Amino acid sequence: MEWNNKPYHSFDYMLKERFGNKIYKLALNGGTTCPNRDGTLDFRGCIFCGQGGSGDFAGNRQQSITEQINTQKETILKKRNASYFIAYFQAYTNTYAPIEYLTSIFTEAIENPDIIALSIATRPDCLSTEVINLLSSLNQFKPVWIELGLQTIHPKTAEYIRRGYELSCFEKAIKALRASQIEVIVHTILGLPGENKNDIIQTMDYLNHQDIQGVKLQLLHVLKNTDLAKDYQAGLFKVYTMAEYIDIVITALEHLSPDIVIHRVTGDGPKELLIAPLWSSHKRTVLNTLHCAFKLRGTWQGMCAHQ
Repeated sequence: MEWNNKPYHSFDYMLKERFGNKIYKLALNGGTTCPNRDGTLDFRGCIFCGQGGSGDFAGNRQQSITEQINTQKETILKKRNASYFIAYFQAYTNTYAPIEYLTSIFTEAIENPDIIALSIATRPDCLSTEVINLLSSLNQFKPVWIELGLQTIHPKTAEYIRRGYELSCFEKAIKALRASQIEVIVHTILGLPGENKNDIIQTMDYLNHQDIQGVKLQLLHVLKNTDLAKDYQAGLFKVYTMAEYIDIVITALEHLSPDIVIHRVTGDGPKELLIAPLWSSHKRTVLNTLHCAFKLRGTWQGMCAHQ
């Protein structure tokens, strides 16, 4: 089956199907921090996480949410004919703040007439009952999606990356969110040190049995000024070649249920911070190569015929 000329249930296809238009994300910075950084769990953050808290492409936290929305809209409208946007709270842990503050920033975003949905990146251990109640009330007005950073199901890897919570916490968060009819998107990282293809397949198979609506497949990036960079430079692990990554992405997609929307199949770290793999900065090349590789596997009769 093909979804909008792709061999997987793509995020772009889902948006067009649901909203009838091409929709663009606006990456916002809500000014929150993270329990892995403020000393509640740790001061160092996750081992792969840069100083931007996975929000290196997010807006300027010195601006209001409305100002960030308008600034990013202007940039997109210079290149694209766009009408509607998703407010994506990306940087750090976006439910880790007093409830009054969260109510303020989320309401400011969702009440903007050009915003059709909120997507909020957070940790499963930062979803209190009052936060869930807030998200549930907002979800009655416009769609609210929660993005949970799982990365892996394997305890040894989770300890290495300093994730800071057990798998049971993740499962509890999903149940609470779904009880309020909030859609859940799960972040995974492919290429974590010590994990092989079978480990990744086990993570995908596990996700098939969870009540989730989307997955992001993220390539492991080594960024400057992270503890992961120290281990990489010490030769403790290797990053994927592009061919290796293409192979593992296809394998992951082949194992995931077609009901799960694929929000991302790669990623591009900031070029000024990226140490490895450098090929990942050529995102269009990676995507084209991925789609062609699907055809070579006999999985898809798509894009390559026209190149």
